[in-house]
Amino acid sequence: MNRNRLEAFSDGVLAIIITIMVLELRVPEEPTWSGLAQELPGFYSYLLSFVYVGIYWNNHHHMLHLAGKINGTILWANLHLLFWLSLFPFTTRWMDESGFPQVPVLVYGINLLLAAIAYYLLEAALIRQQGRDGPLARATGRDWKGKVSPAIYLVGIGLTFVNPLLAVAAYTVVAAIWLIPDRRVERFLAAEADRKG
Repeated sequence: MNRNRLEAFSDGVLAIIITIMVLELRVPEEPTWSGLAQELPGFYSYLLSFVYVGIYWNNHHHMLHLAGKINGTILWANLHLLFWLSLFPFTTRWMDESGFPQVPVLVYGINLLLAAIAYYLLEAALIRQQGRDGPLARATGRDWKGKVSPAIYLVGIGLTFVNPLLAVAAYTVVAAIWLIPDRRVERFLAAEADRKG
């Protein structure tokens, strides 16, 4: 399969996920600032999930840019990732509409953790296809962000038993870590172009 077809399908699914999430935002009951303020927790949960989808979209794009051949394992690994990402609208809405209690925040954290694991499995499948000295393995290097993120998710999941808002703070920290631009793939491609040029 052509990687462009896989990327186009994935982009379409991610666009639908964002659309579903924004359609689930509630309009304030009152046309006042206080009415708008009452909806801020819902807006924050939407914003957090939107940022996560954006992070996955951005990194998925970079990863597939370095992909070579696409095989059946890679297709299933990609669908596995899309499955967990497609649950973001559900877990986001449940967390928001219930007022950020323990169980919905815990389930949201589990959703984030399983999406991260699925992304890792997709990356591993692509690296296996290319070999350990392939372009993706060389570009990702030690991948400290990919290793520390699941650990913070686990801390956040544990914090739901102390205070669910502390867990949301932990999930926000991971999003902030990934918002800092990661130029590994771009630097690798520039270095390869210089070497060939």
